[in-house]
Amino acid sequence: MMEIKKISLADKNYPALLKKIKKPPQILYFQGELKNEKCLAIVGMRRCSDYGKQIAWEIASELADAGLTIVSGLAPGIDTIVHQAVVERKKRTIAVLGTGLDEKSLYPRSNLKLARQILENNGCLISEYPIGTPGSRFTFPQRNRIIAGLSLGVLVIEAQEKSGSLITAQYAFQNKRKVWAIPGSIFSSNSKGCHALIKAGARLVENAADILADLKLNLTPKTAAIALGENEEENLILNVLKNEALYIEKIIEKTQLPAAQVASTLAILEVKNKVKNLGNNLYAINHR
Repeated sequence: MMEIKKISLADKNYPALLKKIKKPPQILYFQGELKNEKCLAIVGMRRCSDYGKQIAWEIASELADAGLTIVSGLAPGIDTIVHQAVVERKKRTIAVLGTGLDEKSLYPRSNLKLARQILENNGCLISEYPIGTPGSRFTFPQRNRIIAGLSLGVLVIEAQEKSGSLITAQYAFQNKRKVWAIPGSIFSSNSKGCHALIKAGARLVENAADILADLKLNLTPKTAAIALGENEEENLILNVLKNEALYIEKIIEKTQLPAAQVASTLAILEVKNKVKNLGNNLYAINHR
């Protein structure tokens, strides 16, 4: 891992947007490079649904392609998917930690490899906590103000009524940053927090284009090409995935292809960057 550096609030290179919040960190520890740049935060549930995973991957990818630096918290769930989507595109993402930046303190341990990949792709790890500081019930909510403070706005993808993501959104509201939320089923507890945010004034959005339009930035998401296969089996699979992500068992059921053929075709489509395994054999079209 790279050298851990620090910067004080008085330094001219301290992030300008973060400096404007109430109670900005007096000291920031960081790995990688700090820049004054256009950042946007994406946060959400740790135990996210398949719906949340697909949305997080697609919107993070499109916003990164449009030129925004994506900020999140490296937590399991939505945060992890967001960072992974940006890293796969070799774009810049910032992870704000609720621990020290040394590998022994970094949490979650399962994302140590991802943290290294973020740095390898010109990203940055940030914390207000010195080396050796473990995470606690206090440090993680506190770091959420940094996630919001670095960013032009915060997008929440899936949140229950008492989700930590809502803390990040509240910091954004308090500091007059934009807040967006993805709607979901009224029957899903994963949507309750987002719906509450929308009622409180967050903008309902469905895609990256909605966010870019609201920011009035001269940036446009890349138009996703229609995924076409090179044979009948590939086209059958791509067709059943065009509306939603599906587990491999459901793909087998919908295409009526033999299980071995589906598995081998999905592997080929992954190599061709036409589909993406979002984890646990949940596949979605890779809009690149």
